[in-house]
Amino acid sequence: QLQLVESGGGLVQPGGSLRLSCAASRFILDNYVIGWFRQAPGKEREGVSCISSSGGSTMYADSVKGRFTISRDGAKTTVYLQMNSLKPEDTAVYYCAASPWPVRSMCPTTSEYVYWGQGTQVTVSS
Repeated sequence: QLQLVESGGGLVQPGGSLRLSCAASRFILDNYVIGWFRQAPGKEREGVSCISSSGGSTMYADSVKGRFTISRDGAKTTVYLQMNSLKPEDTAVYYCAASPWPVRSMCPTTSEYVYWGQGTQVTVSS
């Protein structure tokens, strides 16, 4: 049984926008921090953003701050990542993940996430 399911990836031109979705169970959404990660070919997986279970705390990597927005819809038990002003260097497989650790001065570390989605490809190219 999949706990997290991503969707919304695709091909977009530089400067364009995409919205990724992460569908979660009610239990996970209400009790876990949800994070977005990405991994480009030949590179390590990096944290992009995270949101607390209440939705009151959000964090962003410097590389996406001001361009990406994370949000949650409790009724749909879905977390979104709105990505604007996309750049070719944003090309990667994007994953959502769930952590039982809270958002402190930063998102939980990668090893603190216990559930992972299958990933969705985002390609930014002209």
